[in-house]
Amino acid sequence: MDDASLRADMIEGLEHQIGEPIEPPVLTALQRVPRDPFVDDSPRGGVDGDDPHSLSLPTLVRLVTALDAAEGDSVLVVGAGVGYSVAMLAEIAGARRVHAIDIDRSAVHAARSNLDAAGYGAVLVDRADGADGLPAYAPYDRILLETAVVEPPRSLREQLASGGRIVYPRGAGVQTVAAIEPSPTAETDLTAPSESDSDADDDPAPAGFETVETHGPARLQPMLVDGEQPGAERNRTRREDAERAERGRQRRHGWEQDWIDWDDHL
Repeated sequence: MDDASLRADMIEGLEHQIGEPIEPPVLTALQRVPRDPFVDDSPRGGVDGDDPHSLSLPTLVRLVTALDAAEGDSVLVVGAGVGYSVAMLAEIAGARRVHAIDIDRSAVHAARSNLDAAGYGAVLVDRADGADGLPAYAPYDRILLETAVVEPPRSLREQLASGGRIVYPRGAGVQTVAAIEPSPTAETDLTAPSESDSDADDDPAPAGFETVETHGPARLQPMLVDGEQPGAERNRTRREDAERAERGRQRRHGWEQDWIDWDDHL
């Protein structure tokens, strides 16, 4: 069976799993982005891999569909993974308009390599704490979180452009894919509750935002912070001892340095 037939079967199976036709921009991206560079080539198992960090295609399609990105939109992806969803968004918005970050340095290297092999080397992929976002290139028209949170961190909300949209897996365990946008009546301070917030207590969106659509279900890993990424020392005592030792190595030392310091005071 040729590649076009395999792709058509994959898309048909996806639509069956999702229960509805795939939106045209997302469908086009699925048809154009090569899958080979993103399958079984990374520490995370690739697209639809067995590793719990891998992103299933139905969930990926739900996330990208809910993001509703368009050509020319500035997009930030938090959780680069293997880079497949990043490549789809590069196909939709333009590679130079898409930025991706991940707290796991090995994932950053894998995503860069995969995107380059797939022809999307212009995408910026950087190592950063997802809770901090990527302020250097803000504001963003669209922000996609590929890690589960109860609500997007404040830094990410502040990096959203006026009229922008944030999509994230909401909750713990089995999540709901939620798309939120700034509330039309929200105050400038996104942390201050507005009248609309008090009237919509059943909406779990953060203050100043409203949920505009939901999809589900999803099951993604929770957002990590520094010290929790793979390969990091989780024992606090050992981690802090190592940090102090590293700082000690970077300090100036030796009698010759003391002599230089004494000369400076003369």
